[in-house]
Amino acid sequence: MTRLTTLLLLSSFFISSAQAKEVSGVNLPDTLSIDNQTLLLNGAGERSKMFFDLYVASLYLPSKIHNAADVLNAPRAVIKLNIVSSMITAEKMKKAIAEGFDASTNGNVKPIQAQIDQFVAVFSDKISEGDQFTFDTSPKTGVTASKNGTVLVTINNDTFRQALLNIWLGDDPVQSSLKSDLLDK
Repeated sequence: MTRLTTLLLLSSFFISSAQAKEVSGVNLPDTLSIDNQTLLLNGAGERSKMFFDLYVASLYLPSKIHNAADVLNAPRAVIKLNIVSSMITAEKMKKAIAEGFDASTNGNVKPIQAQIDQFVAVFSDKISEGDQFTFDTSPKTGVTASKNGTVLVTINNDTFRQALLNIWLGDDPVQSSLKSDLLDK
């Protein structure tokens, strides 16, 4: 191997390492591959409450988008939640998600209540620090929810998909600073 080749390999390693992002001790890759599609890290931030970081949320898209409405229309959007606090329990997460749907639908959850009930069941088992929830969304296929890489449910309903994304990106998001971080504003 020539010296130039070695230098190029080392520089590309450092460039790709520098592009990854760390939030609250969670290393987030700058790309995510799902079903042979590469998605880009659009943004990431912490969900905190009363000075405690609860989870790190990250948003992956086919291309960078800085507008919530455009994210809803994207062919695919993936939200990952990395649990960083032992304060999060299954019951607290279920309650928070239910409140999120209530806010994201302006209190009109009735049309998607059955899908919300299916989705909330994703949080039935014990939640531990280090767990990761992944919500792979698409207007064509709906939402596939996974915990630590295991698919738990797929819900093919676009109204539900939009309401789920709006928990973090809507007009009344769970946390305004997190919405801004996800949209990388």
